[in-house]
Amino acid sequence: MKRDLLSPRDVSAGEMKTIFDRAALLKKARKRGKLAATLKGKTLGMIFEKPSTRTQVSFDVAMWELGGHSVSLNASSSQLGRGETYADTGRVLSRYVQGIMIRTFAQAHCEELAKASSVPVVNGLTDEHHPCQILTDLFTIQELKKDLRKAVIAYVGDGNNMANSWMEAALVLGFYLRIGTPAGFEPSVDVLKRIDRNKARTIVLTRDPIEAVSGADVVNTDTWFSMGQEVLPGVLEDKRRAFEPFQVNARLLKHAKKDAVVLHCLPAHRGEEITDEVMDGPQSKVFDQAENRLHVQKAILEMLLK
Repeated sequence: MKRDLLSPRDVSAGEMKTIFDRAALLKKARKRGKLAATLKGKTLGMIFEKPSTRTQVSFDVAMWELGGHSVSLNASSSQLGRGETYADTGRVLSRYVQGIMIRTFAQAHCEELAKASSVPVVNGLTDEHHPCQILTDLFTIQELKKDLRKAVIAYVGDGNNMANSWMEAALVLGFYLRIGTPAGFEPSVDVLKRIDRNKARTIVLTRDPIEAVSGADVVNTDTWFSMGQEVLPGVLEDKRRAFEPFQVNARLLKHAKKDAVVLHCLPAHRGEEITDEVMDGPQSKVFDQAENRLHVQKAILEMLLK
């Protein structure tokens, strides 16, 4: 039976451990110049309705290094841009490829594609979830802190797809998570309802950035202005003012643990959600995190396509 990865809750705690263990082995092997051709003869179809740097390059390289191949489509070069349904696109691509990755806007588009496809579908990013990134972030934290269940993880900024994915992952693994967002910019109502239903005592939401990062082992942030969610100039300035206290700068970071690490899923808008001083500082693991997308996605592709 085919498996899809559409949100973090599609992977169990045990499967996350398997992905992290495999990613660690693949990372070590690559550094020794050894590549595993575990997906020889497999092709990944990639649909990009949102521009990409890390997602496209990391999936391309992952498939090549695993012995497979990838084919990229965007809205202007595919029939999706002319009104073909996601369901029909999934049915067609399933006849050609062994897996599909989609980077799009609505989660519903991802789900429609997956429902109609007979091959595994991977969510490369939607406005609601970013499962590959959250698995990468957890793997990075495990590399640095060893025991995820004992880590105190803070996320400050917009209640966007990353905030949603952090909460979904915390529901699966049970680590202590604090989400700090300005009033009116909280995470998805659907995810908040899941937290309430599960009576998740390890997940705390706050409108105070200092409360969010106090004593944290890990401080995360993301852009304040998500792709495709552009706002009018006046609203833009209002949002910037609301988010200023949530900027990850040296002053805010002092409230976290002295050995806390800083993560950002990129691209960063330097001087907005994070300062140069922090992003280029000794506590930043942002570019290790970016590299780890390759290793974690290799492990995900093996799990779904092998």
